[in-house]
Amino acid sequence: MGKAIDPDWAAQEASDFAQSRANRIARNAVTATNVMQAARDTSAMRTYHDTYGISVPKTAEITNQRQSGRCWMFSAMNVARHATMKYLDVDTFEFSQAYGMFYDKLEKANAMLERIIATRDLPFDSREVCYILDDGMSDGGYWPFAMNLIKKYGLVPKDAMPETACSKSSSEMDAQLERLLHRDAGILRKAAADGVDEDLLRAQKDEMLDEVYRVLAICLGEPPQHFDLEVKVGPACQAEESKISEVAPTPKDLGAKGEDDDKAAKPVRILRDFGLTPLEFAAHYVPFDPDDYVNLVSMPGDTRPYGHVYHLTLTDSVIDGTPIRLLNVAPEVLDQAAIASLKAGIPVSMSCDVMQNFPRHIEDFKHVLSLDGVDMDGLFDVDFDMDRTSMLDMRETSLTHAMTFQGVELNEDGTPKAWRIENSWGKEQGKDGYLIASAGWFHLYGGEVIVKREFVDDETLKMWDELPAEDVTPWSGLAAGFAKKRL
Repeated sequence: MGKAIDPDWAAQEASDFAQSRANRIARNAVTATNVMQAARDTSAMRTYHDTYGISVPKTAEITNQRQSGRCWMFSAMNVARHATMKYLDVDTFEFSQAYGMFYDKLEKANAMLERIIATRDLPFDSREVCYILDDGMSDGGYWPFAMNLIKKYGLVPKDAMPETACSKSSSEMDAQLERLLHRDAGILRKAAADGVDEDLLRAQKDEMLDEVYRVLAICLGEPPQHFDLEVKVGPACQAEESKISEVAPTPKDLGAKGEDDDKAAKPVRILRDFGLTPLEFAAHYVPFDPDDYVNLVSMPGDTRPYGHVYHLTLTDSVIDGTPIRLLNVAPEVLDQAAIASLKAGIPVSMSCDVMQNFPRHIEDFKHVLSLDGVDMDGLFDVDFDMDRTSMLDMRETSLTHAMTFQGVELNEDGTPKAWRIENSWGKEQGKDGYLIASAGWFHLYGGEVIVKREFVDDETLKMWDELPAEDVTPWSGLAAGFAKKRL
């Protein structure tokens, strides 16, 4: 055993603490207002402005994942919907995240049980089996999870499968799914121990998935096999003209004028396409290629050298899908790829450790993510400083949350000064649903962007295309920062 705390030492600490005026002021502030409110530095925070020299010209209405861990799905769909908005010439559009959630859970259940079968000879308390059981049915995920779902099941508009109580607040549904899958895992492992062969185990697994489907359909509703698309579109809509009709009477018929009083007001146009499957909708109205993206991360450290591609074992959610593939590069590579995409008017999925230095619940400046806006060192008179490598090694940081870059302000040398971030926590959070992140904050607490191939420099693209992926376990030091996004 180590050395115990001496009560006399604790008594002396209490006496010393009370004699300090700074300690007393800090104590009174924190006990009255909590840590973040007391630590905020308004002089620094008010220097951050919601203005950007580069910004996606048309952003949609802010989405809201509610009390679920689907940030990765919302971020991916917020990127994909940009292509649909441009194609339809509309100001906003939203895909059904409940539809994506249904098939994500179904695929995760299948993957979990397949891994239980694959590890049937390992002890039940081995690290591999424990990880499979602990993580199998969580809401969290990665960009490739969403891409595999789009490729396999397509997309539907939000009104074709709206949110339910269980998609908005997923904990109760998840608890029952986890209970069911833990029961099933125990049945499969016992059958394997009794000598049941792999084919029969897999037949049992298929029967178990019937029950998973039933639970999901009860909680989320049945996913549509066909649906009717009816949406107002703009004059530049690229859909088949035969599927578009004008609402009668038109403004021209009524003699209405436009804003300049020289042109007739634009007629309302409705796109109608009946009996679509989700895959047909994705093919016809979502000009977005899930395979055209490069997943860049920046995870410094001796065990995480740049210029390597990594794959996390025991993690892919779709058994026959594209596996997770992460190229580790310097943070400046992420910066320039994201800037290139935003200059082209295309939003960028990004990930970060969002709760670091995030004054989410304070009344003012709750949208600013910066290194100087919250002074914890001054409040506690403690040096909390850690570099990114140390934080990754010591499990102090990981990529917990996915959002979307919509704009960037540059310094004179072309490097980023601040990023505009679209969140998925509703319009009431942040500043009308958006956050500002300083470049320094993103370098320390960020670490992932997903961009189209055309925005990646040639050297980095060559590594992405040619380097083999190295398998790493999700609990290794190598994968310390690659936690599933689930906030």
